[in-house]
Amino acid sequence: MPTAMTGLVVLLGHPVGHSLSPALHNAAFAHDALDLVYLACDVEDGRLEEAMSGLWALGGRGANVTIPHKRAALALASQATPTARALGAANTLVRTDVGWRADNTDVAGFLAPLADVSLTGESAVVFGAGGAARAVVHAVLTKTRATRVTVVARRPAQAEELADDLGTGPVEIRVEAPATAGASVRDAALVVNATPLGMGDGRTPWPDDGDFRPGQVVYDVVYRPARTPLLEAAAARGATTVGGLPMLLGQAGESYRQWTGRPFPLDVARRVALRALA
Repeated sequence: MPTAMTGLVVLLGHPVGHSLSPALHNAAFAHDALDLVYLACDVEDGRLEEAMSGLWALGGRGANVTIPHKRAALALASQATPTARALGAANTLVRTDVGWRADNTDVAGFLAPLADVSLTGESAVVFGAGGAARAVVHAVLTKTRATRVTVVARRPAQAEELADDLGTGPVEIRVEAPATAGASVRDAALVVNATPLGMGDGRTPWPDDGDFRPGQVVYDVVYRPARTPLLEAAAARGATTVGGLPMLLGQAGESYRQWTGRPFPLDVARRVALRALA
């Protein structure tokens, strides 16, 4: 039960009504007997600065940041980790003595379920060019041995900016429009949806399910529903599928550690998430 001394952690995004983060973190706070509460706050585009200032004035401990505010959160923070700077986007804010520190825990979260997947000499396709896509592309470029990453996005200018920002290493990075990306999708060992498509709307970022195949890993960062239309289509073609829940838990755990100084009670959070998604 919250008291007059209860600390505040929030999720800042638009929309946020679908989010499991409040359930996960509040269960973790209760398990560890921490006097903290986590709330989801719907913040319209263009109003993040007000929200961050308000949270600071209220004595907030920290925040998660989601669509569409990840890049703005980094720009508004007083300091940032090297990972957040490299990505140009933040999903975590931590209160410090001098202001908000921005970090991005999506990279570690994304990689968590791919520990046994080898991309050595292979290619990857990432749908989207927003904050989540930046984390995914950065992870593939820096933490795997893939030879090529293709970014497929409906807004070419945003995708080109992502490629310019992140494509400075030895791995080739390409940008393609959806209309011309079929061959890249078919050839890829890893296909990732880093857009909100499929988040309860029945849509998919790639309608041609004939491009999926056995031996391919299709990963959707959307976690609600657990089986998105993209994953259903890929599974029907024999591909290995990965939902967004492991990424959610992985990034949540690192955020939790930064806010509290304690390890995340992963089993507790996973049980809560599975009950909510059942």
